[in-house]
Amino acid sequence: MISYLQIDSLTKSFGDLVLFENITFGIAQGQKIGLIAKNGTGKTTLLNIIAGDEDHDSGAVVFRNGLRVGYLEQMPHYPENLTVLQACFHSSNETVRLIADYERVMASENHDELQDILIRMDNEKAWDYERKAKQILSQLKITNLEQQIKELSGGQLKRVALANVLITDPELIIMDEPTNHLDLEMTEWLEGYLSRSNISLLMVTHDRYFLDRVCTEIIEIDRQQLFQYKGNYSYYLEKRQERIEMSNTEVERAGNLLKKELDWMRRQPQARGTKAKYRIDAYYELEKKAQQQHDAGNVSLDVKASYIGSKIFEAQHVYKSFGDLKILEDYSYTFSRYEKLGIVGNNGTGKSTYIKMLMGEVAPDAGCFDVGETIRFGYYSQDGLSFDDQMKVIDVVQDIAEFIDLGDGKSMSVSQFLNYFLFTPEKQHSYVYKLSGGEKRRLYLCTILMRNPNFLVLDEPTNDLDIITLNVLEEYLRTFKGCVIVVSHDRYFMDKVVDHLLVFRGQGALKDFPGNYTQYRDWKEYQDQLDREALAAAQPKQAVVEKIVAPTVESKRKLSFKEKREFEQIEAELPLLEAEKTALETDLSSGTLTTEVLLTKSQRIAELIDLIDDKTMRWLELSDI
Repeated sequence: MISYLQIDSLTKSFGDLVLFENITFGIAQGQKIGLIAKNGTGKTTLLNIIAGDEDHDSGAVVFRNGLRVGYLEQMPHYPENLTVLQACFHSSNETVRLIADYERVMASENHDELQDILIRMDNEKAWDYERKAKQILSQLKITNLEQQIKELSGGQLKRVALANVLITDPELIIMDEPTNHLDLEMTEWLEGYLSRSNISLLMVTHDRYFLDRVCTEIIEIDRQQLFQYKGNYSYYLEKRQERIEMSNTEVERAGNLLKKELDWMRRQPQARGTKAKYRIDAYYELEKKAQQQHDAGNVSLDVKASYIGSKIFEAQHVYKSFGDLKILEDYSYTFSRYEKLGIVGNNGTGKSTYIKMLMGEVAPDAGCFDVGETIRFGYYSQDGLSFDDQMKVIDVVQDIAEFIDLGDGKSMSVSQFLNYFLFTPEKQHSYVYKLSGGEKRRLYLCTILMRNPNFLVLDEPTNDLDIITLNVLEEYLRTFKGCVIVVSHDRYFMDKVVDHLLVFRGQGALKDFPGNYTQYRDWKEYQDQLDREALAAAQPKQAVVEKIVAPTVESKRKLSFKEKREFEQIEAELPLLEAEKTALETDLSSGTLTTEVLLTKSQRIAELIDLIDDKTMRWLELSDI
């Protein structure tokens, strides 16, 4: 395979904090790699170093000459006065620079460079750039190309940034949390796009279904070192557990040896100078190994929620709209005790507005939310992150409460609670301004839970949280003795936490589904299949009716013999091509293919997609004659 990127002995630290040390790995053509690590251990820093946006202490980052690289930042930024289409040309990539050179030469009187630029424009297919930009923006559901950047939501801005990366046709894409702020429909579209293409990929994401279905290799940064796993996320989980068990066995064995060595070191201290130096050095190495503890935060936390009565809340004939956009229309619902509800839907359908109406932040146009007297909300909002950066982490939480009630006379201190959510004693006494974005989100979550609520309302809690923290939060919510409402685009998270869904379909249409997200998707695919079959069955009858009702309509010209043969051939070929594509997709998602076979099949599926698109367009042309 062709090597695209090589990282050699890379080290990065901030003062005394070493993020990673002497890590080495490479990315070859067709490889799709997921990067996993705890918040604050250097994931985003590593991506920024590779992208050239940040310095490193030592080591080397080497790209293949002429490689086209796209970088999707976690928080993309554009000048606010740009339109959506202009933002797609606000890039430093080679194609955009070439278009700018062409426009500069055309605007000047000196056309000496024009011939060379025209040849380069042809080679780079720069003439198709705007058409391709509009096509990808359309696929990402961005249709108002003249809308200004400052008017876009977080999800829309992320989609514009994603389009900006994809239209340059990169050979290697670096992505930092690509699914953050994307709704489920867009997440699944991106998942399919990346799975089918032969693009090489290095990605940080907390979306575990996304990792499992897209990535063929996982890299983990743990304790400043790098570990590689040749498989998808499921394979990584299995092999990581084996590594931890082996490491813990070694630590236990080192502890037993240490006891013997400690006894030897303490004997006859006055003769220490006569002891063999290698024994002393070996003792200190054993001590270092014996102190290693592999703690992934799996601590039992059985929190007693404050008393909750039988009445939770009732929505009574609620109406809400913004202009022509309907959010709720005559909505009524009685929330049950200990219910765990997940809210899903596309961006802009009203999920956050629903939450804000429940919390009293937004007033309904009509109707009301009647909340029970015993309810104590714990509200985690998307924009609620606000701390004094000069405070210490432990003081932020201690200002809320000194301990959390576990019931039966038991309690947990602030320090123990923070440790459960993966804040080490050293990190607890660190200042807030030193925390990463994900660590601040985790701290915000702790301030919500420390208030001992009996009804948790969580609006996009998974954004910016690492996978290990998500495991801790999922376990907490599964054992939480209260009510929960979660708005999230994280399918894996929803499957593990909620027992039923409220699906926002747009324009006030809601679906109350008794099950988790995967069960809903299976049901929806089944319903869509029934609808397609019903439509297909009705089409021949409709054609006959139209012919009877409108016999005077001017007939289209008939197909020529050659065109008719071509039309019939395409109709026969398309199902075969689609079947081959489906079989290849199944093979690619199996996780059992070798790298060489994976590369070959990925190339073939890319060819099939182009072939199906071309033949479909020709079929449509011929069918209109």
